[in-house]
Amino acid sequence: MNESGEFMAQRDGGIVLLTGATGYVGGRLLALLERRGKRVRCLTRRPESLTSRVAPTTDVVAGDLLEPDSLVAALAGVDMAYYFVHSMGADRDFAEQDRMAATNFAQAASAAGVRRIIYLGGLGNPDQELSKHLRSRQETGNILREHHPQVIEFRASIVIGSGSLSFEMIRALVERLPVMICPRWVGVLAQPIAIEDLLAYLLEALELADGPSQVYEIGGPDQFSYGQIMQEYARQRGLSRWMIPVPLLTPHLSSLWLGLVTPLYARVGRKLVESLRNPTLVSNTLAAKTFPVRPRSVREAIARALVNEDREFAETRWSDALSSGGHPRSWGGVRFGSRLVDSRTTTVPVSAEAAFAPIRRIGGRTGWYYGNWLWSLRGFLDLMCGGIGVRRGRRDPELLRVGDTLDFWRVEVYEPSRRLRLQAEMKVPGRAWLEFEVVGDERQSTIRQTALFDPVGLFGIIYWYTLFPLHQFIFSGMLRNIARAAQRIDSSKDSERRVPPISQPPA
Repeated sequence: MNESGEFMAQRDGGIVLLTGATGYVGGRLLALLERRGKRVRCLTRRPESLTSRVAPTTDVVAGDLLEPDSLVAALAGVDMAYYFVHSMGADRDFAEQDRMAATNFAQAASAAGVRRIIYLGGLGNPDQELSKHLRSRQETGNILREHHPQVIEFRASIVIGSGSLSFEMIRALVERLPVMICPRWVGVLAQPIAIEDLLAYLLEALELADGPSQVYEIGGPDQFSYGQIMQEYARQRGLSRWMIPVPLLTPHLSSLWLGLVTPLYARVGRKLVESLRNPTLVSNTLAAKTFPVRPRSVREAIARALVNEDREFAETRWSDALSSGGHPRSWGGVRFGSRLVDSRTTTVPVSAEAAFAPIRRIGGRTGWYYGNWLWSLRGFLDLMCGGIGVRRGRRDPELLRVGDTLDFWRVEVYEPSRRLRLQAEMKVPGRAWLEFEVVGDERQSTIRQTALFDPVGLFGIIYWYTLFPLHQFIFSGMLRNIARAAQRIDSSKDSERRVPPISQPPA
């Protein structure tokens, strides 16, 4: 908003409203819209989750689709709107929530004069008995069309891309299990689509001429089962995997099993598995006749996902969506894909620059702010195992740059006053990172500290969970002392500002 309290894009028209911007598809699409110079407005229940991630020209507004009055201001001046909302992680009846949300949004969009709604639904033959999840996705499209004159609905199957729910499940299963017990749904056919191709369709929908509502079924050229996708993933990773079919494994038991070996919450896993019993295949060529997009094969999609998986720990992930886990919760030893995460935050009443100052000085003679003797012991053990230990220190006590060595870490990402990411070079059964992020203004900042571990095999998982209690002890103390150091730095600077200058004697 500007100083007068109006949305700054409202004066120019042509606003694109984006719901679900904290989710996997919405987060990727947001970045593309901004790069194309679109005036974007994001609607979210928690604006604080987005404000630090959007471009200066993008508005972030508060609104709840279950509260119609909150949508009026958000939709004012909007030309087109993306609807990426579904309550898959809701504790209550998600289908009823989806109905209410879609009705409220379509009615408010129609009243506000929104020209077009673009919706992403799910493939599945509506003449067959669909799972509750797929039925709800298609019902949402029907409700949007009932209350708005032009709705462009894309129906897609499995989305292959680093960070997507389906791909993370496949990746976790193949990476962790040399022998897989496969229920019946593993053999059901789908028509996967690469995330890049899905986004291309969503962008092309902005350029369509005005006209009636339409449903487009989209997918790649291949019809693959989940089992075949897993085998292709294993082939590209150079892994040998045995798959043993067990036809009696129910969706409920499958979801509990997935909860043990994949990053899925049990209730999300159950809804996903229930939908996998339905074939999700493209039944017409209308999308190919309407759009210039030519989707890539499953093999190409998996290859691209593997190349991209280390970029920013995947640009966006399904688990970033505020709805994926129900109510917000802290992270601690949580699995995301094949990686394990320990993440914690603290808020300090100092500027972002002051909050980041102790972070950029970490390691070397400054130490690690908590349990320095434990860090030294870890370095000694690493040295005894043929590793590098902690003798390298750091190049400069104040300055950092990408590629610098820092004890037994190396600087992988460095953004002054904002972000530091270190990759471990000590001997560990996997790959490890330690990351610090600071978001704030001149008065208050939030520091996020995240430890990430990508285990290799069962020993890697045992290693993480064996050290997890110690990590809780060390990382919490480290973050606490970094916050204290930041406040001391801020106080000392404030004292310097208050000291009057010494007057010079006359010449």
